[in-house]
Amino acid sequence: MNNDVQISCRNMWKIFGANPEDFLARHNGQPSDEAFENEGYIGAVRDVSFDVRAGEILIIMGLSGSGKSTVIRCITRLNDPTAGEIDFEGKNILKATPKELIEIRRHKMGMVFQNFGLLPHRSVLENVAFPLEVQGIERVKRTERAKEMIELVGLGGREDYYPRELSGGQQQRVGIARSLAVEPDVWFLDEPFSALDPLIRMEMQDEFIRLQKLLKKTIVFITHDFEEATRLADRIGIMKDGKLVQLSTPEEMVLNPADDYVAEFAKKAPRGGIISARAIMGPVVDRASITNGVGVETKIGDIAAQVLNSEIPIAVVDESGAAVGSIDRAAMTKALFGDEE
Repeated sequence: MNNDVQISCRNMWKIFGANPEDFLARHNGQPSDEAFENEGYIGAVRDVSFDVRAGEILIIMGLSGSGKSTVIRCITRLNDPTAGEIDFEGKNILKATPKELIEIRRHKMGMVFQNFGLLPHRSVLENVAFPLEVQGIERVKRTERAKEMIELVGLGGREDYYPRELSGGQQQRVGIARSLAVEPDVWFLDEPFSALDPLIRMEMQDEFIRLQKLLKKTIVFITHDFEEATRLADRIGIMKDGKLVQLSTPEEMVLNPADDYVAEFAKKAPRGGIISARAIMGPVVDRASITNGVGVETKIGDIAAQVLNSEIPIAVVDESGAAVGSIDRAAMTKALFGDEE
């Protein structure tokens, strides 16, 4: 993953009410919970700062009303923030003119929402080609590009279907293909799979992982499902009451939740597929089994049986095969089940 910063948000606020700028100024830029309540303002996003690195999947999650979707709407300026700074590819997007903003959205941003938003009177091909039509790209080129995207999302052969003739999962694939047709630098997805039934949702997550391996996009993804977040994210940001409570890797969040709110999300996480051997290994011990050593990045779910069935610790080895640590039964049990009895 590239560590270059593609989006940078600093001290971002989005306040709803009669005069939010005045409200924020009167409270020296840091209104208390009591001030919001007493004066009837809503702090949808409160002093949020984070970076999005090029090529990463950053998932922002939280319960309904936590502010997660408002964050995306501020970054894309579908809602202008009340205060703060937002740099998009090194430029202050808050200073972009309406014309510049339209060009950024048309050429650099792809967006997928929970509501598929397909045009019912247009075919799959016409729906996918629509943003290219808006850009003024000639018919032959936009048709060729749309066909490529339809193939990419696994809908080849359905170019002439209409939305009503597709399943929910297929409709969402059309929405994904349409958002990718403009070859966006950053891909924004707001609860794209939450309207789908569990089996289709899992299928779409698999599709999403496949597409990201091919395309290596920078992605900001909104969800309320922690298991979905841990399956897809490089890093997760958890929001509560408009505030960013914790931003870290799924592994760090599961092992070291910032507070009880985060811990509640992490409690039912599939720990075996999240935690690596590196995270739970102890020091190298002479009696550890090197012959059956496991790689440092191996997920503990893949080695649990091996460790739990071994009388002696299992060595953890680096790429060269040298022992860098060890894991015993106690460490594995704690990693899999936490502090539960």
